[in-house]
Amino acid sequence: MKTEEIKSTWDITKITTDLKIAFDNNSEVELLAILKDNSFLFYELFSRKWGIQPVFREINFGSELRCDYAWLNDNSDGPEWVLVEIEKPKLDLFRKDNEPTHQLNHAFEQVKSWRRYFNENHAEKRRIFGAVGRFRYILVGGDKESWQTDNASKWRIDNNKETEIEIRSSDIFIRALKILEERPDELWSFAENPKTLQPSELQKFWEEYAYMDRWRKLIS
Repeated sequence: MKTEEIKSTWDITKITTDLKIAFDNNSEVELLAILKDNSFLFYELFSRKWGIQPVFREINFGSELRCDYAWLNDNSDGPEWVLVEIEKPKLDLFRKDNEPTHQLNHAFEQVKSWRRYFNENHAEKRRIFGAVGRFRYILVGGDKESWQTDNASKWRIDNNKETEIEIRSSDIFIRALKILEERPDELWSFAENPKTLQPSELQKFWEEYAYMDRWRKLIS
């Protein structure tokens, strides 16, 4: 795919405007709507930038649980499913006493509840994802400046050790937009799957993907 074809896949001007509005309004809902139609905004969260698999949105499981976005890393050592929780771009992180806010704690409890659910419901894990070698959990929320304070940095390090939940600031989406503007060739694989897919398409995806056949037999 040529450079201009990649750039024309998405409307840079509209995305730039919409992202600014979502950040100014500190709106999770508006941000989720933008991400829905622009898969390249997840660029920094992909461990491999080429040959990526499609991003799926709004995956429900259990009676009340929902993952905002998910995708498969088809690694040679087994399928890794990445589950992502999106929070407000300017999420309040810490109180004046340096303790995490209710909003931040709630966000982490949501992601932890996913982990508990799949640890306790192996049949559901297989039904939804086909086969899972491991999960990678990511929480995106708050801005870069807020996460770079000494207290936030220390808390983040401790949390990563204890929960294995990755924390990323919402600035990753702004940086992805700059890549589209300045180095669009890096996004060729995202241009092949430019929008996120509905959850109803997830099962069809892994059933028809030959890579998953072997792992579905090996992983119970």
